[in-house]
Amino acid sequence: MNSTETFLQILTEYLDKFTNLAAKYDGTIQYSKELETTIDGYSAFITDERNHSAWEQLERQASNEFIRLAAEARSVSARCVAIMEKYRALKLLDGNAGLTDYFKNIESCIESEFGSFHVTSDSKVFMVGSGSFPMTPLLIAKRTGAEVIGIDIDDEAVELGRRVVERLGGGLRIRLVNSSIDHLDLKNVSHIIFSSTVPNKYDMLEQLHPLTEERVVVAMRYGDRLKSLFNYPMKETDGQTWGLVETVLRPGHVFDVALYKKVSVASGQRRRFT
Repeated sequence: MNSTETFLQILTEYLDKFTNLAAKYDGTIQYSKELETTIDGYSAFITDERNHSAWEQLERQASNEFIRLAAEARSVSARCVAIMEKYRALKLLDGNAGLTDYFKNIESCIESEFGSFHVTSDSKVFMVGSGSFPMTPLLIAKRTGAEVIGIDIDDEAVELGRRVVERLGGGLRIRLVNSSIDHLDLKNVSHIIFSSTVPNKYDMLEQLHPLTEERVVVAMRYGDRLKSLFNYPMKETDGQTWGLVETVLRPGHVFDVALYKKVSVASGQRRRFT
């Protein structure tokens, strides 16, 4: 069996495991250990540089089987990440706050999320896809004193997230809501973070353009190439709305970060990003 065949076999096995484990979620932690082990293994798989050559060969071939398999793996693994956050929240609320390798990887990424666009106590941060265990809002609010608003489309995730914040971040300026973007007042938001597992994040980015201030900074978590098996990839933005400032590539981490700022056109010139 050659390297691409082995790669496809492993990916198929992970897809089957994720599909089975997603179907088993019942609001308890009964299957949490099995899912944590699977996601930690999958994280190692997509960050292993030895798998890059097989991915590149398959990407060049662009077979229908590979395209379908990659899209399904991305979708179901993202769903399982959301479930694993629920497991972690439930465990914390039951007195068990252990960390998996996946969560350690994510938390180490948060440190330099905005590059030189630092978050301070005067910042107001908006998190799209805050999840059941809102690590990013908690870490930002604890370390900087900034105000953080998080949204999620999952009612259960928002409720669990609020209970986690109450347990770990009492007194911090964190608000979690289940709301559409256009129902929020975002004029004073200085920083925006998009979870890498939000499928329509670039559509939402365009929606945010008229709702936010001119100097807002956006950290778009994404995964291209091999990492796109676990994250939704980067897309081109409308050159009249958002401009790419820089990409922060993180070898060994499960996602990378693209930083955007608004584009303004004056006398035919784009505003310089500073």
